[in-house]
Amino acid sequence: MTKPATHALPSTAGIGLRAPHYREVLEKLPKLGWVEVHNENFFGGGAPLHTLLKVREHYPVSLHGVGMGLASTVPLDWDHLMSLRRLCDTVQPAVVSEHLCWNAADGIVINDLLPFPYTEAALSYVTIRVDQVQEKLGCQLLVENLSSYLSFSHSEMTEGEFLAELTRRTGCGILFDVENLYVNTRNLGVDAKAFINAIPAEAVKEYHLAGYSVRDGCLVDTHDHPVYPEVWELYEYVLQHIGPRPTLIEWDSDIPALPVLMGEAAKAQQRLEDCHACIE
Repeated sequence: MTKPATHALPSTAGIGLRAPHYREVLEKLPKLGWVEVHNENFFGGGAPLHTLLKVREHYPVSLHGVGMGLASTVPLDWDHLMSLRRLCDTVQPAVVSEHLCWNAADGIVINDLLPFPYTEAALSYVTIRVDQVQEKLGCQLLVENLSSYLSFSHSEMTEGEFLAELTRRTGCGILFDVENLYVNTRNLGVDAKAFINAIPAEAVKEYHLAGYSVRDGCLVDTHDHPVYPEVWELYEYVLQHIGPRPTLIEWDSDIPALPVLMGEAAKAQQRLEDCHACIE
């Protein structure tokens, strides 16, 4: 099997491409830096994959996974992994990413992205799993920080420290979800600046931005609102301290009209351009 060819994303703003916008994007070919799709939606091939390949003719594509469960205690799902490898071979993505979470135990798969304690034992375990995934895919994997609604008292390090050491041991990259970090600052009291200082800037290859919901005083990572001012403010701080990177607007529920999504991407693009200007 040939090695998937990955190509760096442009340091511009992109959108999460979802089914309601497939036809409009292909008909109008709006000005987009790149698009990101969820891997699992294309494993079955057919019309969705045909559409994605048409999109790939016009835009760089990032493949983003939600179902691998890198920290699950069950063995890696090799059927899932090989489906991803075949998708990479076909699409030739610019980036491949996955959440740092668990989602299965004792033969039960949970449709969620669940947190785990940041311990040395967990780090050693996840290191092996990330190495296995990167070996099978033949390319670097980006690992995404998680939005959480609880923390573990027996964690031995912070999430930022865990990610930093994981990148050192495996050579994986980081997909820095800025909204997830903001959610954690509000729900769990995470120190955003300490997280940013802990992760190596050179390992950060992509940013995510999204809107959350508020339920009983808890921020929930629902991806169903515009990006809030507080998240834009944190994003600007991240740009100053880590630098410009490809930035995605995620919107997965109550998906708006394409011009609304494009408007959010334009806000990110302006901030990226301002950051580039400051560097120059």
